[in-house]
Amino acid sequence: MTHRRPFAPAALFAVALAFAGPLLAQEAPDALVKRVSQETIDLIRSDPKLQAGDPARVQEVIESRLLPHFDFSRMTQLAMGRNWRAASPEQQKRLTDEFRTLLVRTYSNALTQYRDETIQLRPFRPEAGAADVTVRTEVVRQGRPPVQIDYGMTRTQNGWKAYDVIVGGVSLVTNYRDEFNEQVKAGGVDGLIRTLADKNRTGAK
Repeated sequence: MTHRRPFAPAALFAVALAFAGPLLAQEAPDALVKRVSQETIDLIRSDPKLQAGDPARVQEVIESRLLPHFDFSRMTQLAMGRNWRAASPEQQKRLTDEFRTLLVRTYSNALTQYRDETIQLRPFRPEAGAADVTVRTEVVRQGRPPVQIDYGMTRTQNGWKAYDVIVGGVSLVTNYRDEFNEQVKAGGVDGLIRTLADKNRTGAK
């Protein structure tokens, strides 16, 4: 099986979704995407440490601005699919923690790979009172075709949070689901946890 990884622009704007402060928690999801994407671009352009790929600065930005604004529990549950029900509460917590670490490590690279992409929002007309929406965007790249990047977002008590990123029609959580399913078949839920932990340790080194 070929596991397709989201590329840098997708990661950049996934990270951009996290640049929302708690005081703006009730901001409409499309307005949130538009505003925070620009804030992220401005930060990257103005921060020499981010431009240089300083690991401590990248980690600081991720920890303070990304983690609180993604629904990692739902992301993990969707990525696990039917195997989620086979996991104990302790295993579910460990899976969520390891998957979060894996995604943060993967998308941290995007903060140092920005290449003057811009984002354009597509028409957004959710049903009144909808608690689960998709915000559709296009990433415009100079000299290359635009890439569609959509965000699955859910309304929570703490405002809108992203639980999926769909790049060119490929869902992040569905992408991982195939891999997770194979690993659970081979080694059970504990085997998947060990695999994710090993990847995270290797990445940290």
